[in-house]
Amino acid sequence: MTEHKIYKMTAAKIYDCYIAKAERKNRTKEEVDEIIRWFTGYSQDQLEAELAQETAFAPFLLEAPALNPSRTLIKGVVCGVRVENVEEPTMREIRYLDKLIDELAKGKSMDKILRQ
Repeated sequence: MTEHKIYKMTAAKIYDCYIAKAERKNRTKEEVDEIIRWFTGYSQDQLEAELAQETAFAPFLLEAPALNPSRTLIKGVVCGVRVENVEEPTMREIRYLDKLIDELAKGKSMDKILRQ
């Protein structure tokens, strides 16, 4: 696994960035939490515990209880990179989650974001 800086950043720090991005676009912390729970399989209590423990972002995702199988339906560009073409597995998971938060900030409905 290539060691990108983001892998070592705490999930709490990334989470704060996600919340800030969502709130700038009049979306809510609760919506961000719902997306993360859908993506990772964490319960709200588990999510809060992981954030409090300052777990690094890579293990936060890779050791999640149950990554949602529908995450592979996520397509598109985030940070100039087409997410479905990211070869490195850890970075692909990060980009999937980034794309979901981008969709939230762009005003998509939760049903569409959660691929329902």
